[in-house]
Amino acid sequence: MACPGRLLQGLTEDEDVRAMLRGSRLCKIRSRTWHKERLYRLQEDGLSVWFQRRIPRAPSQHIFFVQHIEAVREGHQSEGLRRFGGAFPPARCLTIAFKGRRKNLDLAAATPEEAQRWVRGLAKLRARLDAMSQRERLDHWIHSYLHRADSNQDSKMSFKEIKSLLRMVNVDMNDMYAYRLFKECDHSNNERLEGAEIEEFLRRLLKRPELEEIFHRYSGEDRVLSAPELLEFLEDQGEDGATLARAQQLIHTYELNETAKQHELMTLDGFMMYLLSPEGAALDPAHTCVFQDMDQPLSHYFISSSHNTYLTDSQIGGPSSTEAYVRAFAQGCRCVELDCWEGPGGEPVIYHGHTLTSKILFRDVVQAVRDHAFTLSPYPVILSLENHCGLEQQAVMARHLRTILGDVLVTQALDSQNPEELPSPEQLKGRVLVKGKKLPVARSEDGRILSDQEEEDEEEEEAEATEQRRRAKQISPELSALAVYCCATRLRTLRPNPVPPQPCQVSSLSERKAKKLIREAGNSFVRHNTRQLTRVYPLGLRMNSANYSPQEMWNSGCQLVALNFQTPGYEMDLNAGRFLINGQCGYILKPACLRQPDTTFDPECPGPPRTTLTIQVLTAQQLPKLNTEKPNSIVDPLVRVEIHGVPADCARKETNYVLNNGFNPRWGQTLQFQLRAPELVLVRFVVEDYDTTSPNDFVGQFTLPLNSLKQGYRHIHLLSKDGASLSPATLFVHIRIQRF
Repeated sequence: MACPGRLLQGLTEDEDVRAMLRGSRLCKIRSRTWHKERLYRLQEDGLSVWFQRRIPRAPSQHIFFVQHIEAVREGHQSEGLRRFGGAFPPARCLTIAFKGRRKNLDLAAATPEEAQRWVRGLAKLRARLDAMSQRERLDHWIHSYLHRADSNQDSKMSFKEIKSLLRMVNVDMNDMYAYRLFKECDHSNNERLEGAEIEEFLRRLLKRPELEEIFHRYSGEDRVLSAPELLEFLEDQGEDGATLARAQQLIHTYELNETAKQHELMTLDGFMMYLLSPEGAALDPAHTCVFQDMDQPLSHYFISSSHNTYLTDSQIGGPSSTEAYVRAFAQGCRCVELDCWEGPGGEPVIYHGHTLTSKILFRDVVQAVRDHAFTLSPYPVILSLENHCGLEQQAVMARHLRTILGDVLVTQALDSQNPEELPSPEQLKGRVLVKGKKLPVARSEDGRILSDQEEEDEEEEEAEATEQRRRAKQISPELSALAVYCCATRLRTLRPNPVPPQPCQVSSLSERKAKKLIREAGNSFVRHNTRQLTRVYPLGLRMNSANYSPQEMWNSGCQLVALNFQTPGYEMDLNAGRFLINGQCGYILKPACLRQPDTTFDPECPGPPRTTLTIQVLTAQQLPKLNTEKPNSIVDPLVRVEIHGVPADCARKETNYVLNNGFNPRWGQTLQFQLRAPELVLVRFVVEDYDTTSPNDFVGQFTLPLNSLKQGYRHIHLLSKDGASLSPATLFVHIRIQRF
């Protein structure tokens, strides 16, 4: 049997990777006193790292996956190591940061050389993983299970071991059928599969009859696709720029057989490689880089925004951390919140006021902004200040912003001729904006006005009114001077014919107030949002940091729709789907109907249907097991397609469930939707494990804008609850979009 590590070509001889395969005793650092030495070892699959735990847990609790790593940082580059790693020289330290909610792993090696081995080794493994095709990932995935199922590690597979393999990969195959398949491959007739017999068994297991059927429809009797035949397929797919030259290019890119490639022919294997590649995915590859006009005013964009950014858990007793800002930036967030309170020693702190959440220094957060704000996106970052500090500490805040951020901070209008006009994301590349209260010009020396706390919800407003009045205080001139393009103001009413717009004013609304405006003001609110920024935030009553659906706010053109990034769920799936395109830069150009100052668009009255979306759900491949500790637990998958858009477009339809098959379930069911405002629609594909007695369990999902959805036969690469890849899990669908 092939060793599963064989697929990390060129790395098995690498000294760093070999050292990781042998394992290292690394010190895990969790607090000032909690430093524990643990063994960490790269598994033979090259895709996961096993680690020791004090109390043995289930096997799945002893590993982490390379594909779930967000970043590897050297030295004291995490909040944990800066606070608790003082006893260890930076050269011996590293931090592994993960995607989703998993906490950082802060480690210290015995020597700087050993730390570097892990830093370099993980970088090489991540680069190799990124370079692997979907077909290679699938091959690697099945071989890693094969290795585990070979219980006595003799590189031969008995029927019992094959049955164990089938359960591991989420398929409950009938014993008679499984044995027949086993015997058809057992050419040596010794009740053992080895070498080529195992490879044949895997080939049969991984067969895709539905892809073969499509392939044969176009290839004819010779069972290979010529360039003109592939062109016919591309045209039927509705591919833009489908030409003979394009078909020839695809053959040269994806065909594995050199002889076929020389004759400009594509075999079934090459066809599968193409359909499993990013070019065969549902997401338009042209939309994965920055492709939109970035030269329009800021108010013309949806901007990825976070609420209570400093929290890593709930807003009642959860910890506050600078790492939460780093994670938000890694997810493409461009507007973060700083909840500022008076701190000891004249240093302002950030935390969720009047709660048990821990406190972090304001200056540490500003340093995190400086170091991490532009790692994923070059476009501007907005710091939304919720200021509860007195004049002295406000002046300290202003000083920290200026000294730490330096020239990155916007301190005056870019265009002195038109200081009131909002600049574009392109003009503000690499810059940081402050959103805060601005002193009235006439009273800039000593104007007593309310602090820029977000408007409280109606219930809380009464209870806090007295306290607010008592604490009404001045805004320091130093901090006021930094609010250049994002001056926080209250939005009390919307008139049908508003006063001249004031583009530099930003209103913050609770989700309840925003919903009321959407319902009552309709088009007036949409027009307001064509000219100036509106920030929406979750109700204060959501103590567990739950989210609201951002779609309703986007429908009215609200730009800064702030969500709790630390809380996974469909709301964050929608946010990730909205900002998936345009290079994940955190800025998405709003549809034309939300940008024109005299627009007549009202999300409550969008007009008649203009588009029909037809999705045929065909099959799924290699869905993950939900209960890895129970060998006999197999999923019963169903697929739901959800439409999120204006209220009249919102819909959800689902397939039947398939019993006991997460490996290659087939549905062949068609779901159809009529859409009135297609330019605002997000399509969410969800796979669930059907349960008769309790709510279905989530398996995976993928969300993307309708306008970035490609037509024809497409693979959808599923994501986990916290947005990590579930590779090689895919859905295979046929998509048709008819516009009229």
